[in-house]
Order: sequence, then C-alpha cells, then structure tokens
Amino acid sequence: MNLGLARALVFSLALTLIIECGFFLATGKKNKKDLLLAVLANIITNPVVVLGYWLIYLYTNWSTMLSKAVLELSAVVVEGNYYRKYGQEFTRPFLFSLGANGLSFAVGHLIQRIILEVR
Repeated sequence: MNLGLARALVFSLALTLIIECGFFLATGKKNKKDLLLAVLANIITNPVVVLGYWLIYLYTNWSTMLSKAVLELSAVVVEGNYYRKYGQEFTRPFLFSLGANGLSFAVGHLIQRIILEVR
C-alpha cells in the first residue's frame, strides 16, 4: 500500500472519529452504546470513502466534486441506516448522520486547504 494513502486513511479516520464523536456529545446524546455505534459506523464507512476518492482521483477523469458528493452521501445513508436500526437515542438518524458527516467533511476540507496553502 502506498505510504501516502496509508497516512491519509489513518489521518482521515482519526479526524473523523474526533469530530463525529464531538458532534455526538454536542447534540446532547449520552448513551455509550450509541457512541460506540457511531464509532463503528465510521470505522466501516470512512476508509471506503477515502479509498474510493483516491481510486477515482488516480484512475478516472470523473469530477472530483461530484465523486466526493456521491461518496459522502453514500456514507450518510449507510450510517443513518445503522443509527436507525441499532441506535437508541437517534430520533432523526439520517439528519444526525448528515450533520455529523457535513461537519466532518467541512473541517477536513478546511484542513486540506490549509495544508495545501502551507506547501
């Protein structure tokens, strides 16, 4: 595996877990099993989204913005389904998933832009 890809996967997952767990707590949720569910859902979806983006970027000429949108919305749907099916405190699981993923995406995008400007 490419070292750059491995770093991107680890960094992205760590950042996503920090942001989305923070979002979980900021929304007033306290159920530890639901927090674990959020962590597991992100462990499942985040590497797929990051790897999918890298593969699309490296091997196709598809629109990166459209690709990101499709991949991120897919993660929202998958995570929302996990929250709906297995969660206890998720009264609006898809809205929660959209908010958590939207915040995570926005922060990640901001960090990426800062890193690129520094280089």
